[in-house]
Amino acid sequence: MDFSDVIKNRYSCKNFDGRPVEKDKLQAILEAGRLAPTAKNLQIQRIYVVQSAEGLAKIDVLTPCRYHAGTVLLVAFDKTDAYQYPGGRYDSGREDASIVATHMMLAATANGVASCWLNRFDPDEAARLFGLPDREEVLMLLDLGYAAQGAGPLENHSRRKPLSETVRYV
Repeated sequence: MDFSDVIKNRYSCKNFDGRPVEKDKLQAILEAGRLAPTAKNLQIQRIYVVQSAEGLAKIDVLTPCRYHAGTVLLVAFDKTDAYQYPGGRYDSGREDASIVATHMMLAATANGVASCWLNRFDPDEAARLFGLPDREEVLMLLDLGYAAQGAGPLENHSRRKPLSETVRYV
């Protein structure tokens, strides 16, 4: 699929058929995340693949938004290795993990896999339930799978503000 088609066709799937993502497609999605740029190429992302019944049950405790996805990626980052911006007030952790997650989300679409970025959950509870090390912070969950029959983008998906409202030349 051409890249412009990937970004036009990607939508947040809210109803999956429950099938897990095949190993080869999952590897392609994970590889896209591995190749994503990170500050100073520190690669601080930590991706947890959740496909077991036990793991998916934990996701269901965390959020009502799994939507029957057969695979969920828990995206975290090692906050002790994040690049510290000058001034010491900010670091690259969230942006690095967001870039990685976005690459994986777009790779999913390119591989015929539906996805949904989830942020309706308590990241600290996710870290606790999955036994993550204290140095790791959870950014998001990424539902992956195949859209159930009749699933499609939400009504507001195609509404976009004109560039004149979101872009400034300075």
